[in-house]
Amino acid sequence: MEQIVVTGANKGIGLELTRQYHARGDAVLAVCRTASPELAELGVEVLEGIDVTDAKAIAVLASKLDDRSIDLLVNNAGLRTIESFEDMDIDRIRYQFEVNALAPLAITHAFSDKLKDAAKVALISSRVGSLADNGRGGEYGYRISKAAINMAGVNLAIDLKPRNIGVFLLHPGFVKTNLTGNEGMTTADKSAAQLIALTDKLTLADTGGFFHANGERLPW
Repeated sequence: MEQIVVTGANKGIGLELTRQYHARGDAVLAVCRTASPELAELGVEVLEGIDVTDAKAIAVLASKLDDRSIDLLVNNAGLRTIESFEDMDIDRIRYQFEVNALAPLAITHAFSDKLKDAAKVALISSRVGSLADNGRGGEYGYRISKAAINMAGVNLAIDLKPRNIGVFLLHPGFVKTNLTGNEGMTTADKSAAQLIALTDKLTLADTGGFFHANGERLPW
């Protein structure tokens, strides 16, 4: 049984990751701002009221683990709004950067002394953060924030590798969730199953890699 922490666990991919890890017997700490009925009925340990952009909340979150050690930290909490060149809302872009890039970095840093030897850190990114794969433009805040977390993830991979801790940037696919307006090419349960299988398979040799949930390496 592994000790797993999942942020943004109240809905979408985070909820499905929590459900599937719990179903296979892992101990999951589900972190969210407000627990959904679907999360509450899973019977996992839930810590709600956590704003991942709040340094004090992150400190509270780390303290709740007491003397427990973490096998897997899944930084899943995220935000997506749509900005075009004509609708350049800098405040929205800034907030996405806070949630999607700075928060996972801050959480990983705060939890670093609780990560076991051979632990893994999964950063849920997106292929829209790929510079090489950007052929459409738009989505300024989401693209910028996901490109930033990719760089943060590579840095973390370098710094944590001497401790035998792997860090992986994972694109879940185009998933039908609230984040995408329920548009997409796959469902949260299928994406979560792929992410779990991939994370199980990845090793320290893959640390710092950017992967599609199906295992494909993505361009930077």
